[in-house]
Amino acid sequence: MNERSRVWGIFGEPFLDLEPVLDLSALDAIDDEISRGIAHVETAYTGGTLKWMGVVAPWAMDDLYLDAMSVIEGLPDDQLEVLFSLADDPGSFRVEERASTRFGDETENPFNRAQERWLSYRHGVYFPWKVCYHLLENDSWDDKHSGAGKRFGDEARDVFPETVRLLESLPFTEIGRAVVFGLEPNDHAPLHRDTEPGSALAVAQSISLCPRRDKRFYLQNHPEDEPLVVEARAYWFNDMDYHGVLADPFFRYSIRVDGVFAPGFVERLRDSV
Repeated sequence: MNERSRVWGIFGEPFLDLEPVLDLSALDAIDDEISRGIAHVETAYTGGTLKWMGVVAPWAMDDLYLDAMSVIEGLPDDQLEVLFSLADDPGSFRVEERASTRFGDETENPFNRAQERWLSYRHGVYFPWKVCYHLLENDSWDDKHSGAGKRFGDEARDVFPETVRLLESLPFTEIGRAVVFGLEPNDHAPLHRDTEPGSALAVAQSISLCPRRDKRFYLQNHPEDEPLVVEARAYWFNDMDYHGVLADPFFRYSIRVDGVFAPGFVERLRDSV
């Protein structure tokens, strides 16, 4: 582990700034396109079950922000029936089977828009990212690096053509997922990690783009450390490190692209460190 930053990092650095090696000249135009486009397309909430999934930093588990599955598990039957009634197929759920029924990210029952809003408005569930839009959809977390059978959607190409053009120019041989993650004013993303340290032989390959450089994405593996804020407009970080987003009084977003880097790109980055 890098002693200076107390994060795992990449090649001895806490993260890699990719601005020097990528053509980011289109980011200002893309910022205009994203801002306009997400006002028209249907977006979703996400991140409401991170605590239940067991990926949040231990020192952040006991804050006052309510996790969706923890709330659902404590709902009385009549309130659970309301949640079921808001599903796309209400008849597929039974209160008698509540013990084996799971909702949210990485389950067979992702929340729809009505359920997200009801859980938030009625029961105080906190969804960190209230603007989530998949430019390129992945089936599950495990396939986010595989581009097999995937393509940018027609809506994404129509509404975000410059964005898709830039993403297709990035140094990937395949893209498994491309997502706009936005936070509303004063919201934060809790510290969490995507990969358990030691569970993978290599750092998961991804590029994050922050056109405005104003989303205070940070790394922090110990509660006594200062948050290490990433200020680059394009970066690669080690998702074995706990990461989150600090709160600010305005909307912020980034685009995360997961896939497989083109041959030679990792070596080029290593040689440049």
